[in-house]
Amino acid sequence: MKNRFVSLALLTAVLCGTAQADDAAIKASLKGLGVQHVEILPAPVAGLKTVLTENGVLYTTDDGRYMVQGPLYDVSGKQPVNTTNRLLLDKLNKLEPEMIVYKAAHQKHVITVFTDITCGYCHKLHEQMKEYNDLGITVRYLAFPRQGLESVTEKQMQAIWCVADRNNAFDEAMRGEKVSPATCNTDIARHFELGVQFGVSGTPAIVLENGSMVPGYQPPKEMAAMLDAQKSAQN
Repeated sequence: MKNRFVSLALLTAVLCGTAQADDAAIKASLKGLGVQHVEILPAPVAGLKTVLTENGVLYTTDDGRYMVQGPLYDVSGKQPVNTTNRLLLDKLNKLEPEMIVYKAAHQKHVITVFTDITCGYCHKLHEQMKEYNDLGITVRYLAFPRQGLESVTEKQMQAIWCVADRNNAFDEAMRGEKVSPATCNTDIARHFELGVQFGVSGTPAIVLENGSMVPGYQPPKEMAAMLDAQKSAQN
């Protein structure tokens, strides 16, 4: 029995050592491409690793020699499943304390919207917030300044996320009122990076509870009908 435990311990040590060696090879390859900050995770495909970067999601072979960029789909079921977005859902929900949330009184669905205060359709969506809420849709906002980090819009949105009453500050900004400067430990660069990893290229970009993404504005009734149909299909 003792020898068995020793063998298991040795096997575990070998596997951990191999994983660390693989990760080092991947990081070395990416460093050569100018990619510095990465998070390496298992992939659902044997022989591949998932790599989260500031510029999106990569899938790479264990030795770091071959890479592909973009979402990975599982087509084994009735409908294709974006496994990349499913993986990113955990990171999304961990940012919930930083979200600006408009909660429905009788919640049926939750959507997360990457938004920009200078985006016309983002304004249209926000103007209809009561309708979304009345239909049972809770809306959670993350910041995605389309002009990028270090832009004027990014600084304004950073200030909104740093005041005590974020909802009120966001409402005022969406009405075109001036944004007062503010600073705090919240860093909306994390929102932006996650949006890039989800493949956001414009706003509003709406992430559903199953990780799938709806690019662009959806009117309240159409959104509710889509969410209801999706939940019915899942059940």
